[in-house]
Amino acid sequence: MCSLGHQKHAAISRYIKVSLLTVSLLFIINAANENSLLQKARHRFGVIPGKPPELTKNPLSAAKIELGKMLFFEGRLSANGSVSCNTCHDLAKAGVDNLETSIGMNGQKGNRNSPTVYNAIFNFAQFWDGRASDLQEQAKGPIQAAIEMNNKPDQAIQTLKSIPAYAGLFRAAFPNDAEPITFENLAKAIEAFEATLLTPESRFDQYLSGDEAILTEQEKRGLGLFITKDCATCHKGINLGGLSYHRFGVAKKPGDTILPPNDKGRLSVTHSASDEYVFRAPSLRNVELTAPYFHSGKVWDLKEAITVMTTVQLGVKMKDKEVEEIAAFLKTLTGKIPTIVPPKLP
Repeated sequence: MCSLGHQKHAAISRYIKVSLLTVSLLFIINAANENSLLQKARHRFGVIPGKPPELTKNPLSAAKIELGKMLFFEGRLSANGSVSCNTCHDLAKAGVDNLETSIGMNGQKGNRNSPTVYNAIFNFAQFWDGRASDLQEQAKGPIQAAIEMNNKPDQAIQTLKSIPAYAGLFRAAFPNDAEPITFENLAKAIEAFEATLLTPESRFDQYLSGDEAILTEQEKRGLGLFITKDCATCHKGINLGGLSYHRFGVAKKPGDTILPPNDKGRLSVTHSASDEYVFRAPSLRNVELTAPYFHSGKVWDLKEAITVMTTVQLGVKMKDKEVEEIAAFLKTLTGKIPTIVPPKLP
């Protein structure tokens, strides 16, 4: 009996040692996998900074940023004084208007969904079709667009010159210019303000910065799927998008509701047949707040948008659980939306 007791005790000891070794190995494997996921994410994406980047062609200053803020809210830049930049890029609504397509002058409905202005400084081009190379060029477009603000540069400047307070504001923003109030300077001021519209401190940014426990297991699985299913091929970089052009419908053409046949994308910019239905990949920052989705604004549910993209772009039919996991990850991209009090206009 004594011998049997010793054998039983030895077996239990071996079992405990093997169990502890197994647990240790699993811990090491899990840690390695987690570290691998973090390294993959760091390789593909970037952290939104707390301060705006320096603009080489348009140095920032407090006076220029403040002027840009006023102009962003200035409805008198439109022909009838009713539409401002903030009308379609509402800073209280994550920089969008939450409409399928924006409403401009005299209730006219635009033909594309309004992209968020937050973090737009990190896009390599502006507008869905990339027709503006930067935010300075982009700022000029809506003012002159018939459906949007329906104004002319000379008329917009004449309006600003008729408001005495703007003379001092432009002079402070552009002290070296003999004539500070110009259409170019108007656009530079708006760009300067928009460069400050950042949403840092998302949970994903904190994860990239080393806080590996801040994401749930479901969110990490979603991140893993986002990378392995090639979503990150188009939605890469600091903005998880905004850095490349892609045909909408690589694997399968979407229906006419989601992809209106009369909107040819970059074809209207480049006049190249290869750019038919090609659009700039949108940023996914704050995506849970910026519905509806796609340039047509026809999809309101985030999980439905994911299903559409994996089907028409990747040719993949994802399981419901996988879609839920990717949606959970995308919600970690919601950053700290700044509180911006509309300025008192002169």
